[in-house]
Amino acid sequence: MSKIPVGYSLNDCPPIKETVPLSIQQIVVLVFNVLPVPLLIGAGIGLSASEITILVAGCLLVTGIATAYMDSVPMVAFTGNVTTEGLGKDGFQEAYIEGITMPITKHNFTVRRVEDLADTMRAAFRIAQSGRKGPVLVDIPKDVTAAVCEFENKQPEPIRTVTTFDAEQVRWAADLINAAQRPLVYFGGGVRSAASCQPLRDLLHKAEIPATYTLMAAGVVPYGDPMNIGMVGMHGCYTSNRAVADCDVLIAVGTRFSDRVALKPKTFAKNATIIQIDIDPSELGKNVEVDLSIVGDAAYVLQAMLPQIKEAKHPDWMKMIHEWQARDYHPVSDPTRLMPHQVIGEVCNQCGPEAVYVTDVGQHQMWAAQYLRHAKSRGFITSGGLGTMGFGYGAAIGAQMALGRDQRVVMFTGDGSFHMNLNEACTAVSYDLPIITVIFNNSVLGMVRQWQTTFYGKRYSQTDPHRHTDFVKLAEGFGLKGYRCTNLPEFQQAFAEALRRKGPTWIECIIDKDEKVLPMIPGGGDINDIIME
Repeated sequence: MSKIPVGYSLNDCPPIKETVPLSIQQIVVLVFNVLPVPLLIGAGIGLSASEITILVAGCLLVTGIATAYMDSVPMVAFTGNVTTEGLGKDGFQEAYIEGITMPITKHNFTVRRVEDLADTMRAAFRIAQSGRKGPVLVDIPKDVTAAVCEFENKQPEPIRTVTTFDAEQVRWAADLINAAQRPLVYFGGGVRSAASCQPLRDLLHKAEIPATYTLMAAGVVPYGDPMNIGMVGMHGCYTSNRAVADCDVLIAVGTRFSDRVALKPKTFAKNATIIQIDIDPSELGKNVEVDLSIVGDAAYVLQAMLPQIKEAKHPDWMKMIHEWQARDYHPVSDPTRLMPHQVIGEVCNQCGPEAVYVTDVGQHQMWAAQYLRHAKSRGFITSGGLGTMGFGYGAAIGAQMALGRDQRVVMFTGDGSFHMNLNEACTAVSYDLPIITVIFNNSVLGMVRQWQTTFYGKRYSQTDPHRHTDFVKLAEGFGLKGYRCTNLPEFQQAFAEALRRKGPTWIECIIDKDEKVLPMIPGGGDINDIIME
């Protein structure tokens, strides 16, 4: 044992590989939605394990913690506070952060004795990574950080993996799947967080079951897999939404039937027997009534189910699927202007399947989800549940730091989202992070403008900020290389050059302000209300 002042500099701690100061405090927690444990700042939606973030003014963490909570990202946040004697007296920079974050954390602590700190930290990491993953907050008063105690070295608390499930329910689910003529798997981000994605893929191919996915599950079943029929929901493809409406058994795995998927909950998959598998019992039947619910880690449940699933073919069902695929929306290229699908397609052509793609929130996020050739389960990092504008640059920095500078990280953003956190370019420059940022610049807040065009009679309000930001000059001011592109050949050349550079790069792509995300099903609608043009 040894006496260790808790407030010692991180740089004096041997396990810390590198500390990265960011230019604004709010963005730090977005970085930690991605980073992994080797930096003592762990993984979440992009990688594995859990993260640490340390900040004195805990209020600045709230948006990032809520982002992690909505997307089931394991995170441990440490905040500083006034002294224990000063708690509750409204001192300078005091905030009741434990109460503020209670609705958006799995658990939180206030450490009032330095002797309790180590065990609290062990418990925090266990809770963050056990069961359904999520954020945990530990608030440490100032006097506790400066206190000294005898440190007793202990083993980390074991993560409580959910390996149990009801075997009878699994057998019943297998019987329903074996009897189905038009089965469909609908899976979400819970599959990516599960012990393994492989049992799901094995199920699809053993019983020839087509599969559709949510935004948070892009890449779990690779692009080009014959069982992958595309994303479902508001901006999902026609085929997926049609299949949900016409299937006779729907197997929902690691997904919560959010309002961006089950747009009309009472009639969602109305012709189907619905089986829901989720690690969190509170999600079962919460948004859509289901016929059979199974609590457990998706990987263990499906692995137990596989031996009971008969090898099968569904030629009539697959024929219907292929006929619907002919009706899917495919944008038509215009050689006179730059279009989002052209840009994203070219990025895929030049980067290959191993790149990691990060997005901000808005139209560009949906275009990336639709047009990227997702090849791996953790290769697409985005803010799904909360839709946090400004998420992208912090997440890209986290991914690049975690994976190393030899890994290709590409961030897609829009001019609206990018203005939220573009000042973190100074961090990317300082640490020579070769992040390529592709900026879709339509000079408006495109997603809101699209809604105003479609549903509000073109009554535009607060969606044209009249900004005149010169991203190329701004990039040069930060010390990085910037490009501006107005057509595909210019983008092809700019991106090829960016790939050869060692530091960060911005590529501004000028697109039409009325470019839309299609298809689209309005909130409260169904497949019969889909907008294709």
